[in-house]
Amino acid sequence: MKKQVFGRQLHRDTNQRKALFKGLVSELVMHERIETTEQKAKAIRAQAEKLVTKAKKNDSAHAKELLQAYLTTEAQDKMISTLAPRFADRPGGYTRILKLGNRFSDDAAMVVMEWVVKSSRTSSQTKKASPSQPQTISKEVLATASVSTPSQKVKKSKIASSRKTSAKRATKKEGDK
Repeated sequence: MKKQVFGRQLHRDTNQRKALFKGLVSELVMHERIETTEQKAKAIRAQAEKLVTKAKKNDSAHAKELLQAYLTTEAQDKMISTLAPRFADRPGGYTRILKLGNRFSDDAAMVVMEWVVKSSRTSSQTKKASPSQPQTISKEVLATASVSTPSQKVKKSKIASSRKTSAKRATKKEGDK
């Protein structure tokens, strides 16, 4: 009978569970998106949101001290410098869990856990060049780079296929002898 047991055990002892949660939350902070099982994501969701709330405090030294037990040092710095200002206007609900389906090997429910507010840097990097402004490549770059045209690719593939067939014929002849 389960009495006065709080949180998800995940079939691990206390130290293993703390290490797992620290690793998952640190990876969520560093990569801003992780793929994990649904149970693990639900287990760390509350912890991740509490850490963002602690990092939003203005005193960075105090915030680092609070985050030390839950995050790696690189994750602490990123949390205070980039994530906390991003969620300054938001009162809560910093993470989202998107279901992916079940894992093939053990049929575990897989999810993607990510921050609700995306960084402005990633959205500006993913913008594609507008079609009205064609990209120009300098002649120097073209001369130094080995650019292959589609006809060169076809020639290479024909050569490769002819080599494969000649190798097959040679092995076939050796087998006949």
